[in-house]
Amino acid sequence: MNILLILIPVTLIVIGVAVALFFWAVNHQQFDDLDSPAVLPLMDDPPADTDEKDAPW
Repeated sequence: MNILLILIPVTLIVIGVAVALFFWAVNHQQFDDLDSPAVLPLMDDPPADTDEKDAPW
């Protein structure tokens, strides 16, 4: 039962840190654009510029 004297305050500290980090993320606009990051892996890469003078052969 003595372990509860340690676990309850540690749990409250962890919850407090999680809530503080959540509000920090909200205040720094981390959740403003939720659609673009999901689409970025599906987009094609822009074509690479290849010059004849840069070719290794």
